[in-house]
Amino acid sequence: MIERSHLERALKSKKKLRVKLGIDPTAPDLHLGHAVVLRKLKQFQNLGHKIVLIIGDFTATIGDPAGRVEARKPLTPQEVKRNEKNYLKELGKVLDIKKVEVRHNSEWFLKEGINAALALAKAGTIQQVLHRADFKKRLDEGKDITLLETMYPLFQGYDSVKIKADVELGGTDQLFNILMGRKIQRYFGFPEQDVLTVPLLEGTDGVRKMSKSFGNYIALNDPPAEMFGKLMSIKDNLIIKYFELCTDVPEKKIKGLSRLLKSKKFNPRDAKIILAYEVVSLYHGRAKAKAASEEFERVFKAGELPDEIPQIKLKKKKIGIVNLLVEIGFASSKSAATRLVTQGGVRTNGDRITNPKEIIEIPKDGIIIRAGKRKFAEVRSD
Repeated sequence: MIERSHLERALKSKKKLRVKLGIDPTAPDLHLGHAVVLRKLKQFQNLGHKIVLIIGDFTATIGDPAGRVEARKPLTPQEVKRNEKNYLKELGKVLDIKKVEVRHNSEWFLKEGINAALALAKAGTIQQVLHRADFKKRLDEGKDITLLETMYPLFQGYDSVKIKADVELGGTDQLFNILMGRKIQRYFGFPEQDVLTVPLLEGTDGVRKMSKSFGNYIALNDPPAEMFGKLMSIKDNLIIKYFELCTDVPEKKIKGLSRLLKSKKFNPRDAKIILAYEVVSLYHGRAKAKAASEEFERVFKAGELPDEIPQIKLKKKKIGIVNLLVEIGFASSKSAATRLVTQGGVRTNGDRITNPKEIIEIPKDGIIIRAGKRKFAEVRSD
């Protein structure tokens, strides 16, 4: 049984707890969704507890099934290594990384191999694993569940055994996996870890949790102006949640702002400006946050160009607008580019393009392409 009081007593005992967080490097960037749990870890760190960060370079090659409606594509060891390249630098934006114990779960899984897997297989049952909601949903829909996926919670639980975790943190979608950690610890004769989960943060689409897979993320290493612009695009109903999970604004002030928004005495856009300033300040400093705010007002209110525009060279002198948007990375697919054009979200040198069959001439001195509110590029012919 999980008891809040147990963790409270552990904290009051002044014992130095080993607080675990596991992150699988399934994508190259950390985002504000990751930062929610990282900020909670920081509170533990400030209290003097030992943060143990597990980079799941082994488990990432399997893929965490939590919250997935279909099997996650397994990654190669090379992809995992490439993805985690900048993780410690990005984690350092929130945690004092010098005081963090960083481990890779390949340390024990590759060393112990099949013996560890067989021992774990005895620690859990198929009934327990298939009881999880996402697996039940996939079974009901006739979708495959691989045997490796059923092993994933056991592997995550074994991490807690190897690092002797007292507490494990994670998003609410990780509750099943973290509870399995308690069972695995008990099986191997260790005290069961306490569990602390944090809310999931919806992304810029306002519907799904923030994820690189969904393209609705705000990365911790986004440039200040881009981070500011993305925060200005969130749905109005998420403003208070972002304040609560992503800023250091005092709770009393957030409640006051919430009352003003509900009474319609405060413009949501103005609230987003405050929010964007606070978040950008955390990761880039107040001076850059102020500059980003000023640039946003200039670009999106006065219609001016941003201070810095990426320059892209193409060998083609003529190209269809749809292909152009895909080639310069402004759209993930031709269908997405077509929607962007037909919805009036594309301009070339200030002129709106609405015909997806439009052919664009690329001069040597360049043409300014704008997609949506935040994407700009100067495209030149090589």
